[in-house]
Amino acid sequence: MIHILLAEDQALVRQGIKMMIEQHANFKVAAEATNGQEAVEAFERHVIDLVLMDIRMPVMTGIEATKRIKSRNPQAKILILTTFADEEYAMEALRLGALGYLLKDADAASLIASIESVLDGGISIDASVAGKVVPRLIQPRVPKEDVTLLTSRERSILQLVGDGKNNQEIAEMLHLSIGTVKNHVTVILQKLGLRDRTQLAIYAIRNGLI
Repeated sequence: MIHILLAEDQALVRQGIKMMIEQHANFKVAAEATNGQEAVEAFERHVIDLVLMDIRMPVMTGIEATKRIKSRNPQAKILILTTFADEEYAMEALRLGALGYLLKDADAASLIASIESVLDGGISIDASVAGKVVPRLIQPRVPKEDVTLLTSRERSILQLVGDGKNNQEIAEMLHLSIGTVKNHVTVILQKLGLRDRTQLAIYAIRNGLI
């Protein structure tokens, strides 16, 4: 069973999202929060596999809550679910380590697919937001020379991460075990001095590796 923390300040919206999530037999909303502070506290109290985080909430925003959760647990999987197709919000959320940015007008199938993608190690960005964000991400800001630190196998894996592939897909494409792929990703992060898979994907895009 996948345990999800749902942070949303509007009760009716939260109940509706919870119903959509729990249509999936393996998904359970294990904790709910009505603001960012409650989300941070709930994440620490419960065993959570994924956080579904609204942005504009009272007491503490979802952006700040994302920052605090990721600072305490860099491996935390956070998917932003918001009304706002705002590129600045999306850029900030991704910079802080969120693995997805989905709009609330998405249907249940899209929500479930995004959750599954993030759980599998992928990144999920709403198409309308991606059109604004990706052009900014592809501006080179990291020296390409860093890529020379990687082996050919590591470069191949980095390219596939940047292409949005999850660990299972990468393992199948390169005929490796999922454990081997995970180990390679960890080594790549260490070599490039990056924090998480989101930064790896951004790195690959910025440096023209996909």
